Formats: sequence, C-alpha cells, structure tokens
Amino acid sequence: MPKLTETELLDFLDERRVVMRIAVVRPDSSPLVVPLWFIHQDGAIYFTPREKSDWFTCLRHDPRAALSIDEQPHPYRKLLVEGQAELVHDIGNDDAWRDLYLAMAKRYVAADAAAADVANTVNEPRGLYRMVLADATRLRSWRMPVEGEPAMGIWAGRYFKDETAF
Repeated sequence: MPKLTETELLDFLDERRVVMRIAVVRPDSSPLVVPLWFIHQDGAIYFTPREKSDWFTCLRHDPRAALSIDEQPHPYRKLLVEGQAELVHDIGNDDAWRDLYLAMAKRYVAADAAAADVANTVNEPRGLYRMVLADATRLRSWRMPVEGEPAMGIWAGRYFKDETAF
C-alpha cells in the first residue's frame, strides 16, 4: 500500500477525533492496549495518563510502547510507531502543561466541553508523555489507494505465496 507522504502524515495527525491506541508491557510481561486521546506537536505524539492508570504504571516500569493511529473512513490512513515513551512532565507538574491538555481535549470535544473536562479533572494528577517520531525504533504508515491510483499490487509481496502474480 502507498506510504503516507510527509504532508499526508501531518494532515492525518492533525485530524480531529482520530483516537490512538497505546500498547505497553505490564510488569508480568503481558501486553496492555488502551485507546486514548493524543496531540501531535513539533514532530512528537503527546499523550497523558492519569496517575492511577494501569498503563502509567506500565510505562514507569518499562518505557517501551507501540502507538497505533488509524481511521475507519477511506482512505484508511494508518500510522504505527514503536519506541521509547519519554516522560516529559511527571505528576504534580500539571500546571506546566495544562494548556497542552486543553488543546488535546479540543481535538475530541467542543471547546466548552474541553474546558469543563480540564476544570473537572484538575485534582486528578496526570503525567505527560511523548514519542518523538524521528527517534522511533520503527515507524510505518500507509493508506489505501485514492482515485486515480492503481488498486492492484498495493499489498506487500510478503503477504502472498511465491507463485502469486500481482
């Protein structure tokens, strides 16, 4: 499938209401996947766990993470990022980045609802993490062909038996 161009990728990451899923490793080595809000700024994906969330505990134990950002409507844009999640602000420093959280919330709900969410959760400490795309261990993106692009031969050859012609 075609990879997203840099412009397509930036447009996709700025799309409102696209949810991200984060995969982390529990201390017992089992996986945990959680859907969450995110925001893309300055070449990094920012996301925020509440202090008592399981996945915050996981990231504190092991910062390796995988992010999956995708959409359901055509052209089915997708981005997979693997790497180390960096703790930018630990709990107790929420005031330093509350404006970023408000901007993140506004990507998913109306401005007044976003402001209410921030106000209603001001006493629920959060951490702020990011994954810098340029530092990712692995980054893959793709989309389905759009009008005018050939629909055949879009799949990677590794998905087919050797004798399959495409």
